[in-house]
Amino acid sequence: MENSDDRAEVVLLACGSFNPITNMHLRLFELARDYLHETGKYKVVKGIISPVGDAYKKKGLINASHRVAMAKLATENSSWVEVDNWESCQKEWQETIKVLRYHQQKLKHSSAANNLEEEAPLCKPGRKRKREAGGPLPVRRNQPNLEIKGIPQLKLLCGTDVLESFQIPNLWKPEDITEIVANHGMVCITRVGNNAQKFIYESDVLWRHKENIHLVEEWITNDISATKIRRALRRGQSVRYLVPDLVQAYIEQHDLYTAESEDRNSEVILAPLKRYARERTKN
Repeated sequence: MENSDDRAEVVLLACGSFNPITNMHLRLFELARDYLHETGKYKVVKGIISPVGDAYKKKGLINASHRVAMAKLATENSSWVEVDNWESCQKEWQETIKVLRYHQQKLKHSSAANNLEEEAPLCKPGRKRKREAGGPLPVRRNQPNLEIKGIPQLKLLCGTDVLESFQIPNLWKPEDITEIVANHGMVCITRVGNNAQKFIYESDVLWRHKENIHLVEEWITNDISATKIRRALRRGQSVRYLVPDLVQAYIEQHDLYTAESEDRNSEVILAPLKRYARERTKN
């Protein structure tokens, strides 16, 4: 079944701080791809890492330019996971649903262009005159919309902490959560004994769309986190084998994680909390 041509193509999108990117972040992609392939229903064709912009204002968040650079170094040898800097380049913080919409549009345009190249004829039947070099491809009439054909499914890749965060007031818009699970779906990496099913059960929206939430259990447990890595770096401890070697070298070269950097944004309200609280006040 794994080699079946009728499997739905999937692109996995991971949003987050990646402050710094760790081996565990990379493992999420591998775990998700293995799980989806084993269902026999899906074929993962790409993974995308999208670091959040500086306007997110999370405590200890270093400049996006460094986080993007480290993510690119970490994925340098990957044949299917890549880094996209659109989100990190935006002046204002972008909600996750907006990042999903952006990448969905990119996939739609890419699929439409590929279909036009493959299916549109260079000349109309019965005519010998060929299309001029560099001219536009002719459009065939009375045929299905090519943009609908062959567009991979875009799914949000995350840990169980994202499911849990849906319950935090003013951190997510309810309509955004609905659009994420209803229109895209999620692949959540869980750990033995956690409450992923409980988070879904306690949310009417998540329960309603539970078939679009894939829970992938991580049997080879790994407790690596960016927070713990930053703590070790501040204390002068080794982080080798916790982050890719190239990332470790980059951190050391730029002296990125210090007591001073960890205090960055310490007195600033997180962007979504500030924005949504302000919107509720206006309403």
